[in-house]
Amino acid sequence: MPELPEVHALTVDLGARLTGRVVKRLDILAIAALKTFAITPESLKGKTITGVSRHGKFLDIAIGGSDSEEDTVHLVIHLARAGWIRWRAAEPKASARPGRAPKNPLAARLLLEPDGAGLDITEAGTKKSLQLHLVRDALDVERVRTLGPDPLEPSFTRDVFAGILKSAGRSQIKGVLRNQATIAGIGNAYSDEILWVAKMSPFKAAAMTDAETDRLYDAVQSTLRDAIARSEGLAASELKAEKHQGLQVHGRAGETCPVCGSTIRQVIFHDSSLQYCPGCQTGGKVLADRVLSRLLK
Repeated sequence: MPELPEVHALTVDLGARLTGRVVKRLDILAIAALKTFAITPESLKGKTITGVSRHGKFLDIAIGGSDSEEDTVHLVIHLARAGWIRWRAAEPKASARPGRAPKNPLAARLLLEPDGAGLDITEAGTKKSLQLHLVRDALDVERVRTLGPDPLEPSFTRDVFAGILKSAGRSQIKGVLRNQATIAGIGNAYSDEILWVAKMSPFKAAAMTDAETDRLYDAVQSTLRDAIARSEGLAASELKAEKHQGLQVHGRAGETCPVCGSTIRQVIFHDSSLQYCPGCQTGGKVLADRVLSRLLK
C-alpha cells in the first residue's frame, strides 16, 4: 500500500507531468471505484489541470474550469492496498473497456490533449478497495475531512505528538500510528519501521515517558523524511522497488536485523501482519503470533 513517502513522491512526479495539461477524457472502467456521482467524468473534458497535492495517503488532482475557480473539480484518489498509477506517454491503440480483466486491471484512465498521454489507475487482486472521488473540494470526501495532522507539517510538534499519545492511553502504539484519524499518512510498513528505529514493541502502550516520547517523535520524523529523500525525483514506475529496498524490518521476516543480527519476526493477523526485531524492540522476547497477543512493554 502506498504510504505518505510514496504518495508524496507521486504528487511531485505527477504535478510536473500533469499541471497545465488539458483533459481529453476520464474513462472509469471499474464503476464501483467511483464513489461520487454529482460530478460526471464527462464534464472534465477540455478543462486544465492546475495542480496535484496530497492529503495523507490521498492524491488530489485539481482540474480547473476555463471561466472561474468555482468550476474547479478535484479528482481525489486513494490507492488502497493494491492500487497504483502508471504514466503513459501516448494513447494506447486499443480503447479500454469496462469488464476486462488484464494482469493489472484498469480502474480508470485519464487521457490528455493532444496526444492521449496520461494516467492508468490500476488495482490488482480480487479485493477491490481503490477509491475515486470527483468533488468541488477535497474536504467533501469524509475520510479526507477526518484525517489527523500530517506528521511532516511544521505544526506537528513534539508537544502535539505527546498530546496524541496521552489521549491514546493504553492503546497499542502500532495501532495509534496507523490510525488515519489520529495521524495522517503512516501505514503498516512505515509504522513497523518507525517502531524499529525507536526500539519499541508494537504492542507497547501509547502513553509513555517523556524520554520515550522524544525517541518515538524523532523516529517518526527521521523515518518518513529519509524515505522521502530516497523516493523524491523517482518516477511512479520506480517507487515500489525503492520502497521495498529501503525497508529494514517490514516484509523481512526470517531475515537478519541489520543492527543487532537477530532474526526478524512477524505477527500475522486475519488481514495483515507486522514485522519487528526481538533484539532491538522487545528485549529478546518473541511476540505470540496470534491476534490477541498480549502487550509487551
